[in-house]
Amino acid sequence: MSPEIAKFTPSLFWDVDSQALDLKKSKALIVQRVLERGHDQDWELLKAYYTILEIVQTAKLMRSLEPTALAFVSCIGNVKKEEFRCFTWKQSTPAHWPC
Repeated sequence: MSPEIAKFTPSLFWDVDSQALDLKKSKALIVQRVLERGHDQDWELLKAYYTILEIVQTAKLMRSLEPTALAFVSCIGNVKKEEFRCFTWKQSTPAHWPC
């Protein structure tokens, strides 16, 4: 495991082989996990490895992102939610059952 990945909370990557994670190749996975389930220290590490612009650009391409994480990243990036793929994809997917 790379020393950078080892600094993150281990429970973020419980279902993947953390030995195979790489900061460049696994950027989308790392960003999503930290945004959705990371602690404050994980967020600080993420900002140390990637710029805010990189984090926002990566999040824009994600097909799914929890609503609170989407609100957070759109706020810090000063970007409308409509610009995120996960927001537009969710809106175009019809619900199976009326709620």
